[in-house]
Amino acid sequence: MNGERRPLWLAVAGKGGAGKSVVSGTLARVLARRGHKVLAVDSDPMPGMSLVLGAQEPDRPPLMDAVEKPEGKPWRLKPGIGPARAVSRFSTAAPDGVRLLQLGKADKDGLIPVNPAVNGFLRVVHRLHEPASMRAWTIVGDLPAGPRHPAAGFSPYANLYLVVLEARSQSALTARRVARIAREHRHADVLFVANKIASDEDRERAERLLGEPIHHVVPADPAVAAAERDGIPVLDASPDAPAVQAIERLADALEGRTVGAR
Repeated sequence: MNGERRPLWLAVAGKGGAGKSVVSGTLARVLARRGHKVLAVDSDPMPGMSLVLGAQEPDRPPLMDAVEKPEGKPWRLKPGIGPARAVSRFSTAAPDGVRLLQLGKADKDGLIPVNPAVNGFLRVVHRLHEPASMRAWTIVGDLPAGPRHPAAGFSPYANLYLVVLEARSQSALTARRVARIAREHRHADVLFVANKIASDEDRERAERLLGEPIHHVVPADPAVAAAERDGIPVLDASPDAPAVQAIERLADALEGRTVGAR
């Protein structure tokens, strides 16, 4: 079981633009460097997590080949393909030994061209808990923006939601909605991560708008914006950047289960 590393099964959610992919992608690699066997689960149809991971985006979603649709019947995984085999065969390599399982990316026609991969993705993530071999993995999921996808079952594997928010009213409103769904419908724990925080006043504002304690803060950091402009993971471009250091402290808290500590 990852040596002394207890696996974590978590999903990162929040409003669009809050920085979910930066948190999830960087966290996945930080945990992998610490000895976790990490599966990054990207259910966002927009580019994000693969860029932060520094992973090559497949030309065609690998999960397209994992499913079949018999006449008059719903999509299903092909015979002989269960969740563990799907991860083995249809995830792709990312830096630091991370494996990346993707739903597929939208294009000008939306998700229709990758509908088989979407169906395969949902059938895999709903069964990740079944194989004993998967219980040794740490799972870090990156969800699309907003509360709809947690409610729709895109992250049934998660027993902890990292809800990322900025010190803005709409971001805090989305965070509250996601947290309610995670707690009431997914029966999961919630940790609030305030991102792009420039001052103590920013943190206090985020906490006031949220109406709950902020568990962790990632500071506003120009290194993140610079890395995004250059198409380079911030972990590679600026490994000592304040945002990276904050995500490393978040990893400390997750590993120690001290998520409520200030």
